Amino acid sequence: WPGMLGSLDCMHWTWKNCPKAWQGMYCGKSRDATIVLEAVALEDTWIWHAFFGLPGTLNDINVLNRSPLFARLVSRDAPTCNYKIMDNEYSMGYYLTDGIYPE
Repeated sequence: WPGMLGSLDCMHWTWKNCPKAWQGMYCGKSRDATIVLEAVALEDTWIWHAFFGLPGTLNDINVLNRSPLFARLVSRDAPTCNYKIMDNEYSMGYYLTDGIYPE
């Protein structure tokens, strides 16, 4: 996949020993406190990025808005990734994700 930087996903992990004072902030859809892990992996399952610790009340899009990974892309500080598809030249890579974006 030309230009693909990796596969990106956000996972909610149960935080068994969450302090009581923080439980409201960390309880999402489930009634358990969760912490969000954002990870990027390559096709060989090598994980090269992990962003861990955001409250479980955040959905995937809100996690991405706070991610240092996307902050670098927005500020154009990310490494260049030049590729060409059907005579169109691109200089910014992309991430393969699940269905979090509207059609």
